[in-house]
Amino acid sequence: MAERPVNVRHFAALAATVRHGSLSRAARAVNLSQPALTQAINGLEASLGVALFARGPQGMAPTEPALLLAPRAEAAIAHIGSPRVTGTQLRAFLAVVRAGSYAAAAEATGIAPASLHRAVADLSVALGQRLIDRRGRSLALTPAGERRARGFGLAMAELRAGLAEVAAWQGKAGERIAIGAMPLSRARWLPEAIARFAAAHPQVDIAVHEGSFAELVGPLRDGDIDMTLGALREDTLAPDLTQTAVFEDRPALIMRAGHPLLAQQGDRTEALFAYPWLMPARETPLRRQWEQMVRALGREVPHVRIECGSVIMIRQLLLAGDGLTLLSPDQVAVELASGVLSALPPPVPVRRTIGITTRTDWRPTRAQAAFLALLHELGRQIA
Repeated sequence: MAERPVNVRHFAALAATVRHGSLSRAARAVNLSQPALTQAINGLEASLGVALFARGPQGMAPTEPALLLAPRAEAAIAHIGSPRVTGTQLRAFLAVVRAGSYAAAAEATGIAPASLHRAVADLSVALGQRLIDRRGRSLALTPAGERRARGFGLAMAELRAGLAEVAAWQGKAGERIAIGAMPLSRARWLPEAIARFAAAHPQVDIAVHEGSFAELVGPLRDGDIDMTLGALREDTLAPDLTQTAVFEDRPALIMRAGHPLLAQQGDRTEALFAYPWLMPARETPLRRQWEQMVRALGREVPHVRIECGSVIMIRQLLLAGDGLTLLSPDQVAVELASGVLSALPPPVPVRRTIGITTRTDWRPTRAQAAFLALLHELGRQIA
């Protein structure tokens, strides 16, 4: 879906007027005439349906909606990084970046390809930077284009949050929480949180984006999603991301019911390596912990012929043969309860920390903060 068109000048006018407290000082700060600044604020008030300032002899006193929106507008302007960028240019550039071509962006936005070309070209001139290279029939962002795309995406995320806070103040619906869900979070934790939250906050929409950490971290950093849930990374994250631990998961050995390993008495360590292993990719925390378990048993890490992160696919492969895997029992709770799969404790305890990853400078809205609190509450219950 295309971003909602914004008027960058309107938000800059709001932020400057809240910051300076007078139209004349704000107009000088944003390089506008006082009538143009007044017109920008009036336009924003009309589009929002609220009064942003109380006009009086002492100046412009911001109302509560203005105080909610101004910090978001300040952050958005900082992310945009140039007073020469217009909302039309920003929207066109992000549409092309996300669609991958002018034709696809035109189809997604309903804007003519020629208009998109012109807006992106004007943006490049305004910034003095080449943003997009054409490689045959495809487009590729330059390094400057990548930086600008991320900054513009974060700017839009800030404005969405600010507009949602104003809508909530007005008693209107309109907020949307975007969640990146890694495999374990989808088993029990996130569904329970969504069910409870949706019942308590019917005016808030929730969008769940499924994927691995590698697939979700880009949209998180770009502002397209608000948080990711799942196994935390042991390696150092980039400074723009923050991890918060919520609970500890204890994976078990999972296999089909009737597996020969279940009938073996005594120490099963040697037998573990007589069967094929089905494991996720090497960069995942669970794969690393499995490898650590194997090494702790004094064995060489066996070759994994089938790498797969899909619990649905792993379940079917387990049922079709004598393969083994390491999974949280919550991820196959229905299969364990029905008796089609079985679980054994691993010979070396395996634990992984499950939590939430957000942008370091992210400021949740009231609804997002309520959802985070619910996630922590349910995490304590799971632990």
